[in-house]
Formats: sequence, structure tokens, C-alpha cells
Amino acid sequence: MPAAASLNDPGGTADAQRMDDNTEFAQRLRAQVENVIDRLRPGLLADGGNVELVGVDASGVVSLLFQGACARCPSQLATLRFVIEATLRREIPAVTQVVPVEPQAA
Repeated sequence: MPAAASLNDPGGTADAQRMDDNTEFAQRLRAQVENVIDRLRPGLLADGGNVELVGVDASGVVSLLFQGACARCPSQLATLRFVIEATLRREIPAVTQVVPVEPQAA
């Protein structure tokens, strides 16, 4: 019996369906997050910065990479919490948290 199988679902199809639903949910959530970030982006660009959406997981955690002036701005955390996260959580209840991602070393 496969690891995902159970007595009520010997083929594991219910678990596979839940995983597919989570993937579809994460994809829809990502699209919604991208739309909100696109609306916030002009304010970031006006200050010489930007933000890249790195990922959104099925639990609603959004990962962002700050770019340009935003990457080294002392107000980065305030922008993250009080502008980006507050807007995302207000407009998309499924968003549970917004976290910054450190840039990868070249």
C-alpha cells in the first residue's frame, strides 16, 4: 500500500487530490498577491526601489525580495509590515505572513 493510501482510500487519491487543490490554491493566491504588489509598486519605484515576489506557499506565507534602494533602506521593515503586509492581509485574507528574503550571493 503506498504511503499516501489509507483504509478508506486505498489508492491514495484523496491525498493526491488535496495536494492538487493546494497547488491550485497556491497558484491562485500567487496571482492575487502579484496584482496587489503591482498596485503598490509605483510607490516603491518612485523612491528608487522595487520588490520581487519570490513565492507564496499554500499556508499563505508570502516571500519578497527587496531591490534597488529598498534593499538597503532603513525603512524596509516598516514598508514590509505597515504597507505591503497590511495591504495584502486586508485584501487577501488567505495571506498569513509576509517575509523578506535575503538576496543570493553572486
